[in-house]
Amino acid sequence: MIDIQRVDSAIESRLDENLQELSELCSKPSISAQGIAMEETAQLVSALFAQRGFKTSVMPSKGFPVVFAERKGQSERTLLFYNHYDVQPAEPLDQWDSPPFEPIIRDGKMYARGVSDDKGHILCRLAAIDALLEINGELPCSVLFVVEGEEEIGSINLPQFLEMNRQRLAADACIWEFGSVNHEGTPIQIAGMRGSCYVELNVRTASRDAHSGLGGSIFPNAAWRLIWALGTLKDGDEHIRLPGFYDKVVAPTEEDLAHLAQLPDEAEHLRQTYGLHGFLKDLQGGIALKVEEVFKPTCTICGVTTGYQGPGIKTVLPAQASAKIDFRLVPDQHPDDVLQQLRRHLDDKGYGDIEITYLGGEPAGRTDLNDPFLQMVVESARDVYGVPQLIRPMIGSSGPYHMFQEILQVPIATAGVSYPDSRPHAPNENLVIENFVNGARHTARILANFGQFK
Repeated sequence: MIDIQRVDSAIESRLDENLQELSELCSKPSISAQGIAMEETAQLVSALFAQRGFKTSVMPSKGFPVVFAERKGQSERTLLFYNHYDVQPAEPLDQWDSPPFEPIIRDGKMYARGVSDDKGHILCRLAAIDALLEINGELPCSVLFVVEGEEEIGSINLPQFLEMNRQRLAADACIWEFGSVNHEGTPIQIAGMRGSCYVELNVRTASRDAHSGLGGSIFPNAAWRLIWALGTLKDGDEHIRLPGFYDKVVAPTEEDLAHLAQLPDEAEHLRQTYGLHGFLKDLQGGIALKVEEVFKPTCTICGVTTGYQGPGIKTVLPAQASAKIDFRLVPDQHPDDVLQQLRRHLDDKGYGDIEITYLGGEPAGRTDLNDPFLQMVVESARDVYGVPQLIRPMIGSSGPYHMFQEILQVPIATAGVSYPDSRPHAPNENLVIENFVNGARHTARILANFGQFK
């Protein structure tokens, strides 16, 4: 029987050492979108596992390498942890209070790009493993880690990697790459993720830009053409107009609605945090806002590039324009269907000249809310936070959740270090040190309980 209180003490005593390792990891600018420092970061992650007695491999993929680590435990049961070592670009740099790749601790928080998404979760799990090894001598169950380098660019090569290594990755359950508490400090279990379909639209109307005085009256304008095409994608009431887009949408169940109803109403918190005057569709909060947030698909313009956008005046008529768009998908939508629907829609509206480049995506994925493993993780939080995790049936974000379910056929649960103001993908990304400690304590209990799990 593991003395979990001694494990907690070991987590506390090793905290400075683990935070130093986290700082070193966060100093690596492993930006997958730009291909920076990817190989050296993968090697550093591999070394962190090797130092703890894991058998490690830095395995090639068609993109950036995947770090695989394994260590046997007292139980034959195997728990798989999924994480990623790549991070988002740090721009806009002028909005950071300190350099994004020079980690710093102030006011009980560590600030750095990737400290929450997702390097803090890697070290949180290693902190739990360190403490268990110190107190127990070995792990209570066998442990696998898959740490990829392409999550932030859509995990495009991960399905092939999982298929090729299906037997090596065989496990009984999976802890996902993140976990969080809400703005009240209550731990949250996330039991599913929306899918996505991310595309770039491109249109060219001439071989080169023209003087707007010469061409403004007689030349086609790529910027206007793209804007008009974008305007056909959804109505003013937010209804997405692609043919058949909603045909496969599955509505939330009564059980989903019951769990959503137990979650705090975050409407006012969201208004204040993001400086909102209100929500789309005149939603005010309550269950309607919670359902809309995660169980309805979206079409979001993420960026538009065309013409001149520098200081002062440049009278130019752009010959080329592009836009990046993400569709967030709900069960049972599929990105392949959305691509076909988008192509058909643009053709039908007279925009056959607009090219579509698929940049990545995946279907939505969900774990049964009553799955015994998920329920064990929920209950394991009680000893750390004073309450079990509240279950959020699904969140609006996307990731390769569905791949792990379909290929490895494992139930998935979450536990970790994030909180609502972690600011992932934004300037001043941060990690609350207390959340790191509690995340490690929760992870240690998950491992201990899983070793005895029936």
